[in-house]
Amino acid sequence: MARFLFRRLLQLLFTLIGISILSWIIITQAPGSPIALTMDPKVSPKIIEQMEKNYDLDKPIYQQYFLWLKKLFTGKLYSFKDGRPVLEKIAERIWNTLLLNLVATLIIFSLAIPLGVFSARRPYSFLDNLGTFGAYLGLSIPGFWLAYLVILATVKLFGYPVLGLRSFVIEGLSTPEIVLDRIWHLLLPASIMAIHGIAGLSRYTRSSMLEVVRQDYIRTAKSKGLSEEVVYYKHALRNALLPIITLFGFLIPGLIGGSIIMESVFAWPGIGRLAYQAVLARDYPVVMTILTISAVLTLIGNFIADLLYGVADPRIRYQ
Repeated sequence: MARFLFRRLLQLLFTLIGISILSWIIITQAPGSPIALTMDPKVSPKIIEQMEKNYDLDKPIYQQYFLWLKKLFTGKLYSFKDGRPVLEKIAERIWNTLLLNLVATLIIFSLAIPLGVFSARRPYSFLDNLGTFGAYLGLSIPGFWLAYLVILATVKLFGYPVLGLRSFVIEGLSTPEIVLDRIWHLLLPASIMAIHGIAGLSRYTRSSMLEVVRQDYIRTAKSKGLSEEVVYYKHALRNALLPIITLFGFLIPGLIGGSIIMESVFAWPGIGRLAYQAVLARDYPVVMTILTISAVLTLIGNFIADLLYGVADPRIRYQ
């Protein structure tokens, strides 16, 4: 087990380095200078040249990368846009993004797995076909379009604000009302982010369960007189979890990518919205640091999925 962990962590480290190098090359080669975008077009070219020297933009790409890496680990990385420390800007927003993604993940797993099991218990019935239709509909609807529809419908029908972390005016509200206001602003973007995950995971769960319930040991469990709940949830579901666990590692990058769109649409103060603003401004330090954090979270998700294989199936041994 220790050997497996060491080898897997070493692979994750090299993968992270590769991701950061490729990301740096792609970002720095994008059209537009971060200095030119933040300064008046009438400014003298000499001033722009001096500013590029100040931010090390006159150096070769590989030198810029190592300088960014050094500044990141020493905590001396500053934003091109406003000169603030990058880690400070991210620290102000990262917990909002993590909360949004955590709630979206909980919604996905708490709904998708029961829906998949329910469909597998009644294959090709009206409710199963309805679930299949809903899943394909959920996968095909663009998240940003649905978000705009929800915002327009909510404001028009209820007249209640949905943008931001909370309502602009909370004076006079009691503590329970303030808590409900925060939950309201959190659940809308989290629910829309979760739609694609629910649609995909519920179908994977159904497919995996249908394959498992045809096995001999499931027929044996049924013949012993065990209830359907015990057969499906205790015996079949555990053996159907391996494909579902695999999807766990892919859900995290999908949610992080989705949070950039949802945070921009709902004006949610998270690192997704910060990343969008930094891309527009060609703020390389901010974009690269956020990409690195996203890559780390994605790799951790895949690592946890690898460990969960052994929990779900005791036959798996780590060498």
